[in-house]
Amino acid sequence: MFDGSYKIFETARQKDVTIIIATVKNKIVILKQKQPDTGWFYCTPSGRMDIPGEKPMVTAKRELLEETGMVADKFFLWKTIKREGKVVLNWHIFIARNCRKVAAQALDGGEKIKVKLISFDEYLKLSDAPKSQFNLSATIIDMFKARLYPKYKNYLKKVIFG
Repeated sequence: MFDGSYKIFETARQKDVTIIIATVKNKIVILKQKQPDTGWFYCTPSGRMDIPGEKPMVTAKRELLEETGMVADKFFLWKTIKREGKVVLNWHIFIARNCRKVAAQALDGGEKIKVKLISFDEYLKLSDAPKSQFNLSATIIDMFKARLYPKYKNYLKKVIFG
């Protein structure tokens, strides 16, 4: 401690997560999802890096395909957010442009997922109820900034759509 005394602090290390902001033409792919311990919520495709040795890009592409049945023409890492404190993990946020359906969804037994396509402005408005969206917390500040600052809105739109 700062005063020279000692104290034990506990932290938990969770598996890193990939989050994908995917597009189909001028729309963003949003999932309406339910898991056994949740009500319905909106999110973007995402998943834990739970396969040993799998790299973030591979996890992100796999999760996009499993949850939506889609692949992207262009796929890149936008940013990584290092979360520290009591729970430590990284959020790897990817952009997947020009997605197209190539397969049926391959959901696990604990997922119910409906794929929706929404406009950029509808996506930003999802930030109105952040507690009801599971993985939007990683991008919620970007969503708020885009709603408040026109220059940031243009930047974010360009990042997502090109």
